[in-house]
Amino acid sequence: MSSFSAAEVGSIADGIDMYRARVAGLAEPLVGSSNEDLIAALHEAERALRNAHRAMRHALKLSNAM
Repeated sequence: MSSFSAAEVGSIADGIDMYRARVAGLAEPLVGSSNEDLIAALHEAERALRNAHRAMRHALKLSNAM
């Protein structure tokens, strides 16, 4: 992978992590409220973003190994 592509993968990984933190921030003030379905959906989205971030970081490591 070219250095440009590796930089793009790193940038995407950072963006995903930023969105993960924002989603977690949305859920935090709702904990303990009656919005259980919304809280669960936000936590599920956060987990999905965490997994996407890990996958992109793994792709970045692989690109640097080339």
